[in-house]
Amino acid sequence: MAYFLAKTDPDTYSIEDLKRDKQTEWDGVRNPAAVNAIKTMKPGDTVIVYHTGGEKAVVGLAEVISEPRPDKNDDRSWVADFKYLKHAKKQVTLKEIKESHKFDDWALVRMGRLSTMSAPGAFWTWLQKQGAF
Repeated sequence: MAYFLAKTDPDTYSIEDLKRDKQTEWDGVRNPAAVNAIKTMKPGDTVIVYHTGGEKAVVGLAEVISEPRPDKNDDRSWVADFKYLKHAKKQVTLKEIKESHKFDDWALVRMGRLSTMSAPGAFWTWLQKQGAF
């Protein structure tokens, strides 16, 4: 199992929307590096859902439930289906992540505009120690 982080603007599609819908096709990703991340996803992988609006923070978890596939509406994009798992018990902000200095070389910290990326297993462990899940 691998870990990924997927960013979303809560005004566009929030963790609440994912909970209501139970699952969704994760689309709208165009950056080549982010598209490559989607292409490597496998069913059963964990997706850390991150809100970009307001206070940037980890807000919940989803699971990849389909193989990635080309986006039928955008030839530059790929999609995968995500299933809602749960909200974070405690949101962990980007500020907290940066202040830890444990992930300074990770794309979340280095490439702020990247919408979807692989996440190191150490980040998952760290989130649990922070009380997020």
